[in-house]
Order: sequence, then structure tokens, then C-alpha cells
Amino acid sequence: MTATIKLISPVDGRVYAERRCADATQIEQALTAAATAQAQWKRRPLSERAAFCSAVVDAMLAMKTDIVRELAWQMGRPVQFGAGELRGFEERARHMIAIAPEALAAIEPTPVSGFRRHIQRDPLGTVLVIAPWNYPYLTAVNTIIPALMAGNSVILKHASQTLLVGERFAEAMANANLPAGLFHNLLLDHRQTTDIIGSGRVQQVNFTGSVGAGEAMETAATGRFLGVGLELGGKDPAYVRADANLEHAVENLVDGSFFNSGQSCCAIERIYVDKTIYPAFIERFAALTRQYVLGNPLDEATTLGPLVTPAAADFVRGQIAEALAQGATALIEPTAFPVDEPGSAYLAPQVLIDVTHQMSVMREESFGPVVGIMPVEGDDEAIALMNDSEFGLSASIWTQDLAAAERLGNEIDTGTVFMNRCDYLDPALAWTGVKNSGRGVTLSRLGYEHLTRAKSFHLRHEI
Repeated sequence: MTATIKLISPVDGRVYAERRCADATQIEQALTAAATAQAQWKRRPLSERAAFCSAVVDAMLAMKTDIVRELAWQMGRPVQFGAGELRGFEERARHMIAIAPEALAAIEPTPVSGFRRHIQRDPLGTVLVIAPWNYPYLTAVNTIIPALMAGNSVILKHASQTLLVGERFAEAMANANLPAGLFHNLLLDHRQTTDIIGSGRVQQVNFTGSVGAGEAMETAATGRFLGVGLELGGKDPAYVRADANLEHAVENLVDGSFFNSGQSCCAIERIYVDKTIYPAFIERFAALTRQYVLGNPLDEATTLGPLVTPAAADFVRGQIAEALAQGATALIEPTAFPVDEPGSAYLAPQVLIDVTHQMSVMREESFGPVVGIMPVEGDDEAIALMNDSEFGLSASIWTQDLAAAERLGNEIDTGTVFMNRCDYLDPALAWTGVKNSGRGVTLSRLGYEHLTRAKSFHLRHEI
């Protein structure tokens, strides 16, 4: 019997949507159609692919009003911030379309008399995109649009928590008149997903999610010689130097810690502050945190919505309780946020001081609205603590010294180094991680290298 997926809304705990998983026939039809359509699509001029992909972006943006409310119901983001994800969606998609001619252009080695030599970028075939719920449009578009631009077909398996997002992608593709068979949105369970990966009928898998699920992706791909791109967890640090612009650092780090209720792989989860400005920093940081309005994300006044599930909120509550039992001090009084109750998805933001790296809240990914802040003696101690993690997705340095930021950035084990900003993906730069934060690259021209294969031409025309 085909399984049924129920989308439980974090807003009120009720079933918001219910769908059946794809059955074996639908999966077979999708895989076959994707391979057939891709064989023709790759022959289309790049300009034609770009026109179709641009139309997809336009079609998605036309649904903005409905999408913003759907996001609030599906994963709890306040409606006043919902449109921001679509702005990011457009920025990334348009950029990847614009750079495709250069990124996919043939490489011409130094000419040799009597020979015509070049390296072209060929599409891989069918790309399976496994997208998460926390930034459901942004994470998916990182691969979908460049995969299509490179001449691939795409199968999207979206998180069950945001299953309507997959449907919106399919609707945008249809409204853009994308050739039939090139894009498929499939609602799959875990077994079906791993079966597709191990089938030999997809040539690239791009996954965003937990470390454990990433390990499952690699296991399913064993022996199939396909590419596996993994964006996994994060425990992203920030270092505030003594010369930092204090107001700017506080404002942006509060936002970087608590935007999307902290449910971002590149959210700020631990902060190290030079001891000379530490007292002023934590005072201002806590004061600004207290200004959040926790509540129903459909309310325009809400600035902090619920976590995706009550279980996710209780996990963070457990981290906080454990840290307090080990000597940490909480700067935010939860009673100031009445809807924060045990067992509820609604969780007040929390700022912890007197923390150490022996505490879970400073080592394990929280994925919620909590941040620990420690004073440091200077650069050396800050770098040592920033690197004391199994993760390495992004890190930020807050200083007015560009040379110092570059020097320190070279010492941090991370995929992206920020100076005076955080929690942002620049589509012109490679999005990647080290250690348990993953492998592979999306965005930038390097993202195209993971969606294509090199094919060399060595043509001797003088004999």
C-alpha cells in the first residue's frame, strides 16, 4: 500500500496537507521520462535553456503571495520575512543563468599547429535533488536551475515538511512550458529515495540535511560511481575583535543567530568576543534579543515564529537546561515570551554566557534560537575555539582591519569566511563546507563543475 505523508503545521499542530507517496509505477515513469527528455534537452542551444529557466523564475515569483503564507504554515517562518526567501531565490537563479555561458564554455589550451584541441563541459544526465524544509526554495534552486542550464534533467525530492514547495516548483516548470519529462517532483519515503540513488539511473545526487542522513546518501551510492554533493550540519562561529564596530556587530549577530528561529545551517551558534568589549557586547546583545516578538507566524507583528516541530524545540530546551546545570547563565527570561511552553514548538530566544566547550550547546548543532557567548584573550584563543568543532560551514570575523580578517580567515577550518556579515550566500562564491559540514560545491561557476563532466577533443587535422 502506498504510504501517506501528513504535513503537521508548527503553527497549531494540525494537519496542513496530506499526500500519497509516489508509487513504483510513477517512479519508473519519471526516471524513464527524465532520461529521454534529457537526451534532447542537452542539444538545445544554451540561449534556449536560459529562456526556459528565466521563465521558470518569473513563474515562481508570480506565486509570491500564496508562497509566503504557505511557508508560514509549513515551517513557521513569519509572513513578514517570507518574501525574503523568494528574493534570494531570484538572486541565485538569475546569477547562475547569467554566468552559464562563461562557466560552460569550452576550455581552449595553448594552440598546437595541426591540431584542434578543446575541453567541453557535458551534462551528467539526471540529477536528484533532495531538499530540506528550512530554506526550501533557496536550497533547492542552488541545484535545480544550474542543473537544467547545464543540460541535465532534474528529479526533486523535497522534505515532507515542505511538500507544497515541490508542487510549486512543478507548477512553475509547467507554467514556463519546460519540455515534458525534464523536471519531476516526487514525494518519496526514505527507502524509495535510497532505491533511486542505488538504481544507477541518476548520475548526481545533491542533498542538504543532517550528517546522519548524509551518511545514508553515501551508503546508497556505494558502487554506483555517481557524484554525491552533501551540505550537512553547521555550528558556525563568530569572532568579535576589540576594534569591531560594536553596534553593527551586535545588530547583525543577533539577526544571524535568531533569524528563521535559528533554523539555518549557517546560523551563528557560538560567539567569541574580545574580553575588552565583552561586557558591553553581551549587554547590548541581550537587550536587542529581548525585542523579538514570539508568536503566530501569520501575524504581521511576529518576528520569531515556532520551530518546525515541538520535538525540535524540546531538543533546544534540553541543551539550554543542560548548560544551565553545568554552570551557564541565561540572559533572557523565558517568561517574557508567554507562548514558550514545554512541549510547544514556540521557543523563546536564549543567550547563554559562562559557557564552555564541554557543553553540548557549544559543540552540537542546535538548529534553534540559542547562542552561547564566550570572552577571549585575543586572536589566537578565538581561532583555536572556532576550529574546535566537527563542523566547518561558515565563520565570521568582526573587525575594521581587512588585513587581519584575511589573515585570520586563512587559519579557520571553514568553507566560507565572512567579514562584518554572516548568514548569507553570495551566488558568485562557492557554497561548500569542510569536515562534517559536507563535500562538493553549489553556486558560482564552480557549481557547474559538479553538474557536468569534462570531455576532451584532440583533433589532428594536418597529416
